[in-house]
Amino acid sequence: MATLKEQLQAFNQGQFLNSDGNIDTRCFVFYDWFCKDSSLERKANKLFKKVKTFIKHFSVDLDNTYVFFKNNCPIGGSLYDDFRIVDIKADRVLYTVTPKCGHTGQAEIWSSLNDFDSPLYQGQNLSEIYRSL
Repeated sequence: MATLKEQLQAFNQGQFLNSDGNIDTRCFVFYDWFCKDSSLERKANKLFKKVKTFIKHFSVDLDNTYVFFKNNCPIGGSLYDDFRIVDIKADRVLYTVTPKCGHTGQAEIWSSLNDFDSPLYQGQNLSEIYRSL
């Protein structure tokens, strides 16, 4: 099992490390997707940069979590991406971060802190959310 710290180190070296600890040149850390396979690497590059910014603003234990990506296809809206921070020991998602939700058009941060009942934070973009913290 790879940690978020190891995944970020690999990303800084131009590689994508999945949660199993393997270099991922096929799915690029995506768990599920509805977009073209050829766009996964580009999307993963953007999302890893957003992960790096997220951990500057939120307390995340880099040694006991990992990240994976998801490309979502809502019934009423456009495709959108998110990343999920997972607690390794509990095997539970702690945060789901959506830079632009296909349902609302907003950036959203969801969390296990409120059992994912509603976004903890919502704004025009993630930068706006981070400025409000």
